Amino acid sequence: MAKTKGPRRPRAEAPKGFRDDFGAELAERKAMLDTIAAVYHRHGFDPLETPAVETLEALGKYLPDVDRPHAGVFAWMEEEGGDWLALRYDLTAPLARVAAQYRNDLPSPYRRYAMGPVWRNEKPGPGRFRQFTQCDADTVGAASVAADAEICAMLADTLEAVGIPRGDYLVRINNRKVLNGVMEVVGLDDPDAHAEARGIVLRAIDKLDRLGEAGVRALLGQGRKDESGDFTRGAGLSGEQAEVVMRFLAARGATETETCARLSDLVSASAIGREGVAEIETIADLLAAQGFGADRVTLDPSVVRGLGYYTGPVFEAELTFEILDEQGRPRQFGSVAGGGRYDDLVKRFTGQEVPATGVSIGVDRLLAALRAKGRLKGATEGPVVVTVMDRDRMTDYFAMAAELRAAGIRAEVYLGNPKNFGNQLKYADRRAAPVAVIQGGDEAARGAVQLKDLILGARIAENASLEEWKSQPAQQEVPRADLVAAVRRILAR
Repeated sequence: MAKTKGPRRPRAEAPKGFRDDFGAELAERKAMLDTIAAVYHRHGFDPLETPAVETLEALGKYLPDVDRPHAGVFAWMEEEGGDWLALRYDLTAPLARVAAQYRNDLPSPYRRYAMGPVWRNEKPGPGRFRQFTQCDADTVGAASVAADAEICAMLADTLEAVGIPRGDYLVRINNRKVLNGVMEVVGLDDPDAHAEARGIVLRAIDKLDRLGEAGVRALLGQGRKDESGDFTRGAGLSGEQAEVVMRFLAARGATETETCARLSDLVSASAIGREGVAEIETIADLLAAQGFGADRVTLDPSVVRGLGYYTGPVFEAELTFEILDEQGRPRQFGSVAGGGRYDDLVKRFTGQEVPATGVSIGVDRLLAALRAKGRLKGATEGPVVVTVMDRDRMTDYFAMAAELRAAGIRAEVYLGNPKNFGNQLKYADRRAAPVAVIQGGDEAARGAVQLKDLILGARIAENASLEEWKSQPAQQEVPRADLVAAVRRILAR
């Protein structure tokens, strides 16, 4: 008789595109978020926390995936006949809802920052996850591009505060109005009638670094076949139309003045294009007045930004140093932050235009960049471990841990099987404990404790003979009353 199979056990693995974060990663992320929040706070921004879930209607359809309606989000119907709900895909769309909902209560301009996870229902890949952390700062209610200049300056300050020095990053600035002017010049002036072609052009511009001029020109025309043989349909522009776009991409000059002059010449027939050039000229002047030179911020016509709600200046922060990819080839790290002006987003709720601009930092990418440069330790110091020599004296061990905690020292009592003392020290090593506290019956009778400096002990064991190790003070006996002071001295060392 065949044996009846029991219920299938669930697979012990995270869903595809998601990951688990442990102590060191979480500590590094918290430290970075605290540093960024401090910069935003100094610039006068207030914190805001919104729900992870919004109505699908409130989020809108702005992700750059024109082939799949309402794609890119994790959504579900609340109940039969209820609202469609979705996990937020960024922190900007929820801000627009807040600005509309509390418009009579918030100051104008309203300056806020927000931090937290966002979700994208997109194909995962190496270093690309469906859940990631963003850190945003936005100004709602300021029509002047001085607000955009302030965001760009604050972004540069933030990168330096978290450990990216000057020379290793660049904030690149463009304006969607200039792009719209280029669209007018090439005959794609109607956003509705030419939505598909405009989208292909924008995505082609955004791929300049990866595909080069020839690849972009192919996408502007009939299309491009990649190395695998896959074909991507192009925008269908004529050679003359494509040449205008390529001139736009080549407009970056030796100085900001030269760049603006080239752009002005290119979009001279477009009122919206001329307005965009004037705006980026103003931003460049405001940044220069604050001491932000071309080594920190620069005008770059290739900056597009994928989200569909941008209406004016757009900007990206790019890390310029090289790392090695999966095949060991050198490449630049790339973008870690971006944003821009979105004057129509709040209007969806109120019917009235409300100017707004902001930036979003990809915290996980920024952490990866710092790790690639060796600027993060990749590990955190564990707690002091109070070992257990006698089960009948657990109250004494917990009293020691309580004293250390009261003094602000992270500490725990070993709660496994205390029979094998070697296993307790192995546990302390796995916990990255800096100190092990040891008190057997003899030490207790003398009113003393043994303190084992695990960090020093490991270093001596790696680099010295047994006799040399014995001569070092990696373990010492101190009076029980001096426990806290002695542990502090070891931690300071």
